[in-house]
Amino acid sequence: MRALAALVLVLPLAACGQDDDGQTLTVLAAASLTETLTDLAETFEDDHPGVEVELVFGSSTTLAEQAADGAPGHVLATADEESMLLAEDGDALGADPEAFASNRLTLVVPPDNPAGIGSVTDLDGPDVDYVVCADTAPCGAAAVAVLDDAGVAAAPASEEVDVKAVLARVVQGEADAGLVYRTDAVASGGDVAEVPLPEADAYSTDYFIAPLRTGDAATGDLADEFVTLVRSNRAREVFAEAGFGGTVRE
Repeated sequence: MRALAALVLVLPLAACGQDDDGQTLTVLAAASLTETLTDLAETFEDDHPGVEVELVFGSSTTLAEQAADGAPGHVLATADEESMLLAEDGDALGADPEAFASNRLTLVVPPDNPAGIGSVTDLDGPDVDYVVCADTAPCGAAAVAVLDDAGVAAAPASEEVDVKAVLARVVQGEADAGLVYRTDAVASGGDVAEVPLPEADAYSTDYFIAPLRTGDAATGDLADEFVTLVRSNRAREVFAEAGFGGTVRE
């Protein structure tokens, strides 16, 4: 009778472990991944009936710091390795981070290019208002390198929280130019024009993804599966179409 009672208790628990109904998977991700991860989240939900993927986008650095501080989340995807290391140093990762795509910085202007910007050095013009990410974000750190290499001394009109905020300022005509990722220029659908940077490959960055520590074994398994999807050949096609490249290390 004791053995039978134990079996009765175990079977429902095992069944619960295989049931995804009502599960929410929270993914913290760099703002430049908005379009691609939204697409992949829909794919994941189709493959996992009953699972909802909640996407939280923002600055990689901010999200990594929040993860290290214990903010709720199951997966972290960053636009550089340095941000991911912040989460790793905070003992927030459930597995080693892995690279899955690359991106590079580019210069965008409104379609009519009212300031007549033809190169990054034109940002030094006295009447040019350009915007960048805050230098604590990966896109901002890359922008600092671009501007330093080009000898641009003029300060930006503003430093935005993430790359989507920079793009929005240019799209809305509030800035003459902005330094964003190439994928953001592609995603704008013609709302901006691109002014390629010299030696653009020098400003490439790898993106990293890792599951976060969680006490929920079922959600932890889902996090691992989401990471696997993002690194799959299926996802590579999504990233390539959006303008991402393979990892820099490849």
